[in-house]
Order: sequence, then C-alpha cells, then structure tokens
Amino acid sequence: MQTNLNLRASSLSFLVGLLASSLPGLSAPLTTTTAAHIKPDESSPVITLLNAGTAPTLAPAPGITPAGWLAVELSGPFEGYVLNKDIQKNLDVRPGAPIHLQPKPTAAAFTTMDVSDKADITGLLGKWTQIKLEKKIVGYVRLNSSAAPAASVAPAPSSSVSKPMSPAPVPATAYGVGTPGQAAPQVSLSDSSGASLPRLLAGKFVSTRAPFRPRRPYDWALNDDAGKRYAFLDISKLLLTEQIESYVDHAVVVFGSAKPIPDSKEFVIEVESLQLK
Repeated sequence: MQTNLNLRASSLSFLVGLLASSLPGLSAPLTTTTAAHIKPDESSPVITLLNAGTAPTLAPAPGITPAGWLAVELSGPFEGYVLNKDIQKNLDVRPGAPIHLQPKPTAAAFTTMDVSDKADITGLLGKWTQIKLEKKIVGYVRLNSSAAPAASVAPAPSSSVSKPMSPAPVPATAYGVGTPGQAAPQVSLSDSSGASLPRLLAGKFVSTRAPFRPRRPYDWALNDDAGKRYAFLDISKLLLTEQIESYVDHAVVVFGSAKPIPDSKEFVIEVESLQLK
C-alpha cells in the first residue's frame, strides 16, 4: 500500500513538472526565497535568487524537466564575465562566447552570447571582462524548496575576485570622494597603513594627454570630486587596454597598489582591476 502511494506521488510530481515545462506563462507566487539554478540539480550553480512573492514565468525547457523542478524564465539584467579574447575590436562580445558567473576558468557558464543579445562592459579584471547582460535565460527552481542561503549565489563583481578582496579594502569614500557640494577629503597615499598595500580607490578616470603639452609619465589618472589629480594610473596589468577609452570621464573604482614616483611628489597606482562606480 505504501509503495503504491509513493509511486502515485512520484507520478504526480512528474506530471506537474511535465505540464509546467509545456505551458509557458503558467506561474504561481513563490512562498519562500528560492534559488534559480543553471540545471535542475541542487548541486548546480545558482544564477540568482527569486524573492518570496515573485510569480516566475514558466519556460519551455530543452527536454523533460525532472520531477520536482520547474523551468522558469529569468529576465536579467545579469552580471557575468567573459575572457578578454571574446571581446571584439568594436567592444562587442563575440557571439557564441560563454558567459561565466565568476572571473575564473572553473566558474560555470550560465549562458552564451547570441547575436541579438545586448551587453555593456562594466569592468576589467586581468584576463576577464565584466559585463552587464540584457537577455532572457532559462533557470530551474526546486518545487517546495526552502529559502536558499545567500552564500549559494555567485558573489557580486566587487567581491568575486579573491585576490583584490584580501586584505579587506578600505572604503572607497575615504579616498578622493566627498559628499555633494563639499570639497573632497585630503588624500594621503603614503599614510601609516603603507602605500604599497593594495586598496580600493574611487574617483574620476581621466586622460593626462593634451595637445601642445609635454606628455605626463602616465597617460591616465584619477581625479577627486574637486577635479584635482591625486594619482596617476598604471594600467599595464589590464590586458584589454583597448577598452580603456570607454572609461574616460566616468566615475570608477580601481583596486591596486600606490607607489611614489621617483624624484616627484606624485603617486602612481598599479591598477589590478577597474570598474565603473
């Protein structure tokens, strides 16, 4: 008797999954915060979390969705990472390029770039380019799943790279950024904490090149809110330097080590990562 009941329950769950995968648009509000996975498997990476009360749009899945799972449409935008070699000269992502959850080779790819997809470059991290992807993708949620822990989701771009996040960064507002209508605080890159320690710094990314003026030791610099330069930028560690022009005159956050320039009072930051603020 118990065996028959189990078989009936399993069959019912299977039919629910089959019906949901074949009827796009059918939805019901989630009762708990629910993880949307890349595959219908709780051990697969999480793309995003769907808040309680969200009524996800069901999506047709390739093949049969396993019992107990629903295929849902995720609208984005999504933050992802592509290898620099997948960025074309026009700064578009190469069609067919895998979009990863984190900037490392072992990170899962949650989708690939299609010709009709829209992506904006938002950061440079060594061999990786951070993008904001506008695209609808299919994810999988577990029926009657409990609230998913936040730690199961791919971390935000600013915390996804383990190297820049250790040691803990000093808040960027401590360096060159003031509140609106007020002068920016004084910046001291040679303070007691050690100028050679990597840190986060925020400011306006500017070019130092100008007609009829001697070339500066570095082509790029970081200005504070008052428009005053407080450090040059050495971007030689950023491999995809042809994208740099898109950052000019924008507020950015850089991570790197500040070092004094010999025979001058200037400092240069050896940039390890660069992101729009």
